[in-house]
Amino acid sequence: MIVKRVLRPERLRQVPPGFNWLDHRLVSQNFISRCDHSALALYLFLVTVADAQGLSYYSDASVCRRLRMDLLQLSAARQQLVDAELVAYQKPLYQVLALDAAPLAKEENRSGLPQSAGDILRRVFQSKGGTP
Repeated sequence: MIVKRVLRPERLRQVPPGFNWLDHRLVSQNFISRCDHSALALYLFLVTVADAQGLSYYSDASVCRRLRMDLLQLSAARQQLVDAELVAYQKPLYQVLALDAAPLAKEENRSGLPQSAGDILRRVFQSKGGTP
C-alpha cells in the first residue's frame, strides 16, 4: 500500500471562500471524454473566472488571447462544451452548468419525446433520495 504524505505542507490547497474545486464527476461520469483538449482548456478557464452562479462574460478576443486559440478553435471548443451540457452560451455570456441535472434527463428519456417539468423534477428528487 502506498502511504500518502503531504510534500509541501506550506502549500496545502484550501478552497477559496465562495468557490469550489472542479467536480470529480467530470471524470466519473465521463464528461471529460466528450471534449478535446481545447474544450477542456476553455472549461477550466470558465470555471476559474466564473462568479458564484457560474457566469462570466469574457469576449471572444480575450478568451482567444488568454488560451492562445484562434476564433475557429474557440468556436469548436465552445460548441463541444455546449453539446456536452457543461456550459450554456448566449453571446457574450457563458454559464458553467451544474453536472447533476443534465445526465439524468438524457439517460432516462431515450424515447426522444418531450418531458414535463414535473417528470424531470420527480426523477431528480428520487435520485437524491427525496420526495417530489
